[in-house]
Amino acid sequence: MKPFFLICIAFSLFSCQGFSQQKDSKTTSYKVTKSSSEWKAQLTDIQYRVMREEGTEPPFSSPLNKIYEPGTYHCAGCDTPLFNSETKFDSGTGWPSFYDYIKGNVSFSSGGGGMYGIEEHCATCGSHLGHVFNDGPRKTTGKRHCINGVALKFVPKTN
Repeated sequence: MKPFFLICIAFSLFSCQGFSQQKDSKTTSYKVTKSSSEWKAQLTDIQYRVMREEGTEPPFSSPLNKIYEPGTYHCAGCDTPLFNSETKFDSGTGWPSFYDYIKGNVSFSSGGGGMYGIEEHCATCGSHLGHVFNDGPRKTTGKRHCINGVALKFVPKTN
């Protein structure tokens, strides 16, 4: 009985896996792919930390917070249009916020989850943009796409 008990304990210990630190094993391929050194050459240090390492810029640090003119917000990594200015609103959180996105240009993953919402990425290059929450304007989509300003480039509308 004793050897059976020891075998069961050993099996239990060695068969346990911690999933909290594992990354999703699915590999997503993007139209725009670059090496880490190519991204580092193109992006600033804060952009690289946010867009390639899924960091967050400090709240209220983005000059894009105060822009409300007509235009489009593009990915700072690959210039894909991501958000229209008509969907931008002041969420009071310190990050540019939108209640909708340009369909097909933003992808989502449950990596952050919980209090951090669902992660958002550029669907063209995979750059981390921010998170989406369910506390946006109720008269619209009810979503708040909370986006790091360093991940965006504002392109004013031309007449």
